[in-house]
Amino acid sequence: MSVSKSDIITIGLVLSSVPGYSETFFRSKIKGLQRHGFKVILFVDYINEDEADLGCEVVVAKNFNAGVLKNTWYSFLALLKSFFLHPSKSLTLYRLNKIDGISFKENFKQVILNQFFLAQNVDWLHFGFGMLAVHRENVAEAMQAKMAISFRGFDLYLSPLKHPKCYDLLFKKDIKYHVLSQEMKEDLLNYNINSKNIKVITPAINTQFFKSERQAVFTEKIQLITVARLHWKKGIEYTLEALAHLKNKGIAFHYTVIGDGAERERLIFAAHQLGILDQVTFTGKLSQNEVKTKLEKANIYIQYSIQEGFCNAVLEAQVLGLMCVVSNAEGLSENVLDGETGWVVTKRKPKLLTEKIVEIINVSEDLKQKMRNVAISRVLSEFNLEKQQEKFVHFYQN
Repeated sequence: MSVSKSDIITIGLVLSSVPGYSETFFRSKIKGLQRHGFKVILFVDYINEDEADLGCEVVVAKNFNAGVLKNTWYSFLALLKSFFLHPSKSLTLYRLNKIDGISFKENFKQVILNQFFLAQNVDWLHFGFGMLAVHRENVAEAMQAKMAISFRGFDLYLSPLKHPKCYDLLFKKDIKYHVLSQEMKEDLLNYNINSKNIKVITPAINTQFFKSERQAVFTEKIQLITVARLHWKKGIEYTLEALAHLKNKGIAFHYTVIGDGAERERLIFAAHQLGILDQVTFTGKLSQNEVKTKLEKANIYIQYSIQEGFCNAVLEAQVLGLMCVVSNAEGLSENVLDGETGWVVTKRKPKLLTEKIVEIINVSEDLKQKMRNVAISRVLSEFNLEKQQEKFVHFYQN
């Protein structure tokens, strides 16, 4: 389904920065929309070297972190630009903010900071994360564009804890929402948002790249693996505790953790204190090809997260034929179907995770192969990029 040349739809996608090569969701979405005849304009707070191959216009916000004098001058120029180059949009934004009870000082600040949007014409202004729309709730209407927001997990569940009432104004607006799972949709409904305005579009992966005929055979030493940013919400410390119990049961294993992050040092120390550091390898960040190679050599994939929107890595592991065990955090129980394509364990219960790993090890080869086949078939049919891109076409056209 493509749009005709006479009716090209322009999507303004709002992100913090140009998506890097590892941010496959946004890059594939942009390229998919372009292939279907949409025009994409990327609005970012700062730029890096990764924008060259996206083939879309990139609009960068003005940097107001240059000192008091320069900021005053930049603000003055931005205000002049707003009210002289696109006065109607600027006045509309100011008026809408005033109706919402935003103070005079904050209102002018928002007009200045958001002027880089107002110079563009788009049909949709789509904020890639919830917090990117805060203090920009009226920008789309001022641009005479439709507004959409993607919630990806942490922005729906963690951001309101860090910034109480941050979405109070946003949730009053008549806008369209994209979420990653049915559970996230149910949570949005609790904010009295119309169900018709919420669309579930799950993540997707390059199934052709990750499809493989190779499957590591279970041996005396079980190969366990996780691919994740080393962040507390990934629950890796609980996984390490579960593996310490596994060691105490006399089961030989090796656990590979692929990824980097602020928790690396603490997790290494945790593995040391738990007495399993010799059985754990922290590889750091690896290329996509290296990740695939590591996954193909593993038996069991673990994603024991505390909070998780959906998780592409679990999809990749399933299509490669790994036995997958995940927590019941948000979208993971929709990613893996318990007892059908893998196993779901209550989060923060490391002993339960240990028991489930032992159960998986002892499952018959026939049942393992049956679950592999079901998981692979499901990922190939339901979580491929082509299907996801078609859903976004419908999202914007309807």
